[in-house]
Amino acid sequence: MRSQASASRQEGLPVDIISRYVSRDYLITFTLSLLVFTFVLSIGAVVKAIDLLARGVSGMVILKVFLSAIPYLLSFSIPISALTSALLVFTRLSLEGEISAMKACGLSIWQIVAAPVMLSIALSLVAVTISGWIAPRSHFARREILQQIGVEEPAALLEEGRFVRDFPGFIIYVGHKEGHKLTDIIVYEVGGKSRRNVRARRGVLRPDPTNRVLYVDLYDVRIEQSDARHPMDLDRTRYITARYYPVRLDFSELQKTSELRKKRADMTLVELIHAIRQPGSHDPDLRPRDILRRRVDLLIEANKRLSLALSTFAFTVLGIPLGMISRRKESSVGVAIALAIVLVYYLFVIIAQSLVEYPRLHPELIVWIPVIGAELIGFGLMWRYR
Repeated sequence: MRSQASASRQEGLPVDIISRYVSRDYLITFTLSLLVFTFVLSIGAVVKAIDLLARGVSGMVILKVFLSAIPYLLSFSIPISALTSALLVFTRLSLEGEISAMKACGLSIWQIVAAPVMLSIALSLVAVTISGWIAPRSHFARREILQQIGVEEPAALLEEGRFVRDFPGFIIYVGHKEGHKLTDIIVYEVGGKSRRNVRARRGVLRPDPTNRVLYVDLYDVRIEQSDARHPMDLDRTRYITARYYPVRLDFSELQKTSELRKKRADMTLVELIHAIRQPGSHDPDLRPRDILRRRVDLLIEANKRLSLALSTFAFTVLGIPLGMISRRKESSVGVAIALAIVLVYYLFVIIAQSLVEYPRLHPELIVWIPVIGAELIGFGLMWRYR
């Protein structure tokens, strides 16, 4: 009986030692990768901080703005770091013959990879928490700080697929937005005795931060001008067409006259789910087509966050066998492979977002293709090299 217990302890000892050894190597490499990738991704936040400093904003406010951007960056850097660390660790173990030595001791490939795979599951849960709750709250807090100090980007307020009432005297709808280029624009000029409805096929945003003005240059315009004395009489309404029509939006008093409204990036997963169930609750003027489009947008956003967070596990599963079959020990090769895989993932995200007008194709599910594909390929390769 005693000899059996002793044999059992001796049999379990190599597994425990190897698990600790591989786990430590994985965590150290992951931490270093996380620091590097987060630093690289934070360059934009550093540039923003320098811009705020040049505007005379206090150092404490700048620090708050910078720190509030970190959770959002971590939601991207955690999966990339997990993939990179899996590639680098198992490339080194393979090239130095340690994988072969472990197998010679009677260990299976599943026992060797169990520790980093379990760690990747824990990291995925952390990533879900950050991406689903911490990052959106930090993002919204950052916008609140920027609005309070008067440097919120006004162009960002014109979110596509909803009626924007943030600018005094105007209600604006944007069908599609790509950078500063707009399509399918509706502008309601309100506040006077008469109402003017302006519809345009396309438009261009021209921010003027110095004078705190946002110009919207509209092209291919159709204007409906109601009569000042009889605004409800449609027979007196004038219809005008024009090639060009400028709209001037003054946002100097914006933070005093409007409440900051949450965008998709500011919503937690719970808020996203609620918005998906009731996509037109905050914008009763939306057309059915636009309500459907907004719902698909929200579905893509929710699935993108979950798939990105859970890709931490999928990328680790894929990175382990790719590291084993790699013949190059240089860290740059592993980083290049990791970036290439992440690029493929974001290619599917772009495809999903481009199909937002085709809800029957279920574009929200497209973002899961690279995640599931990475898991299938990873487990398949490990089974082959077991």
